[in-house]
Amino acid sequence: MKFKLNYIFIPLITILVSWLGSSVTTANMGWYMDINKPAWTPDGAIIGLVWTIIFILTTISAFIIWNKKVSDQYISRRRWALVIFGLNAVLNVGWSWLFFGRGLFGLATIEAVLLGLSVATIILLVRPFSRLAAGLLYPYVLWVFFASYLTYQVWLLN
Repeated sequence: MKFKLNYIFIPLITILVSWLGSSVTTANMGWYMDINKPAWTPDGAIIGLVWTIIFILTTISAFIIWNKKVSDQYISRRRWALVIFGLNAVLNVGWSWLFFGRGLFGLATIEAVLLGLSVATIILLVRPFSRLAAGLLYPYVLWVFFASYLTYQVWLLN
């Protein structure tokens, strides 16, 4: 098997996104503990576990999308999916910065919805040529729309 640079590049992007988001979140946990949150807000350990699983599944999905041989009719879809993956990485870190870094709950809510829409768009783009790559992203899109609602509720309560 020929070594491919994406086997380093894709995990490094995942690690960078995870580290940046986690750094902003961790640095600002003090005030977060004191704000009003819905009673159904998951424990931080659960949130961390879910994000770890999502990052692993997303990385695998990105590998599949990048490496899958596709017919000419799907090349454009794959390119767009990879571009939106890049946008998704920025949105992912952006939510942490808006919510935890700046305490801008309203903007964080809008940004979370955009993050979810970016995942849904990737799913729609890749499903015709890789049901597996699309399926690996379902937990991500579900979690982000749940997190969007949670962010909205925090905004209302504060």
